[in-house]
Amino acid sequence: MTDTPTSEAPPEQQAPTSFIDRFFEITKRGSSVGAEVRGGLVTFVTMAYIVILNPIILSGAPDVAGDVLAFQQVAAVTGLTAGVMTILFGVVARLPFAFAAGLGINSYLAVAVVGEVTWPEAMGLVLINGLIIVLLAATGLRRLIFNAVPLQLKLAITVGIGLFIAFIGFVDAGFVTGTGFNSPPVQLGAAGSIATIPTLIFVLTLLLTGVLVARKVRGGILIGLLTGTVVAVIVEAIWHLGSGAENPGGWSLGVPTLPAQWVSLPDLSLVGQVSFGSFERIGALAALGLIFTLVFTNFFDAMGTMTGLSKEAGLADAKGDFPRLRSALIVEGVGAVAGGFTSSSSNTVFIESGSGIGEGARTGLANLVTGALFLLAMFITPLTSIVPSEVASAALVIVGAMMMSQIRNIELDAFSVMLPVFVTITVMPFTYSIANGIGAGFITWVVLRSLSGKAREISPLLWIVAAGFVLYFARGPIESLFAG
Repeated sequence: MTDTPTSEAPPEQQAPTSFIDRFFEITKRGSSVGAEVRGGLVTFVTMAYIVILNPIILSGAPDVAGDVLAFQQVAAVTGLTAGVMTILFGVVARLPFAFAAGLGINSYLAVAVVGEVTWPEAMGLVLINGLIIVLLAATGLRRLIFNAVPLQLKLAITVGIGLFIAFIGFVDAGFVTGTGFNSPPVQLGAAGSIATIPTLIFVLTLLLTGVLVARKVRGGILIGLLTGTVVAVIVEAIWHLGSGAENPGGWSLGVPTLPAQWVSLPDLSLVGQVSFGSFERIGALAALGLIFTLVFTNFFDAMGTMTGLSKEAGLADAKGDFPRLRSALIVEGVGAVAGGFTSSSSNTVFIESGSGIGEGARTGLANLVTGALFLLAMFITPLTSIVPSEVASAALVIVGAMMMSQIRNIELDAFSVMLPVFVTITVMPFTYSIANGIGAGFITWVVLRSLSGKAREISPLLWIVAAGFVLYFARGPIESLFAG
């Protein structure tokens, strides 16, 4: 007896109906154009703060010559680079991972690098860092390192990133604050209580979004973000809370008020302001040390982020690999090159893309939406500041909870697996760095597994990477030694 074909295939088996569907594999991945558009919009709304925050970080630090970057110029190139790279990644890698200036690297540049070199020289180092990453990806070495990571650690990276972005959300919302003491280092809200209206709005937005997601309401995250923003605008119009810098009970980043001027022409004069004079200014060895730090941070932050996002999107296979991995790794390196060339700092995959994935995005079509909105943000920079960080943070916590669910797939029977997994997961939020969590996990894995009789199961590349992380963690003393 032969099987009789059914008259209608399930949605995931139906033939694509358009070029866009075939190109981005929308139907194949169980998505729809509507879901991709919503996901791209949610990702942008969650990431829009970077157009404001990146200029705050970069323009607030004078370089070794006393020069500073202009806020509006940095805002313009931040939107430009994020838009171009997000669209490029969507078209080439066809994955829903949006790009923007990496917070770890821009902070490192502002705090540690420009005290020794000028801003153009710092961006030259970022550009070199990107070229190295592109080379590693093009030669396949970056993928070999990626494949050398055990599945348990890849899953742990996903869970750790979930906790990390949830922690970012809690901190940005003022739900968790620093105490200024060694113990306890953090506390609930202000002096142990929810004492500000913006933080209360975060809580309300989080609960509303959580209910919508739990009830599987289509567009739940977006509805939560829009509702929270409307409430924030109304509250600000009534109580005039203002900025947290001026009022302890104000908004931490982005006051939710309708701007007086909605459109302005972007100032892109920072594009191309790059110099390689750092090798002469501080010496080749010191410059290479700064590049080493940039490469390690860029390399493993991006690897961890893409691993976590691909697992959350259901695009990773049993080994943790995902579609067009090599292309994704190459384009991610190009993001660092582009960020250095435009003086917006290294651009990389943003973990906030998880909010769009949580909304249903599964393909690069979502990136076209997010990227187009970033390009539009160059002209409407005042409008992007309407969404306060307290509202956007609610989406981060929701997505963090979603990513946390991957812990159910990690086998923790052996303690030589459990401890590296635990270290990976906890070090990320506790040190505020994805790269630190990955490095600590790699080192712990190599030490425990090798001394537990499992040395033959460890890839030689993982040994090399773990040794590199030992140098990475000891870079401060090493740099001091050479400087002396």
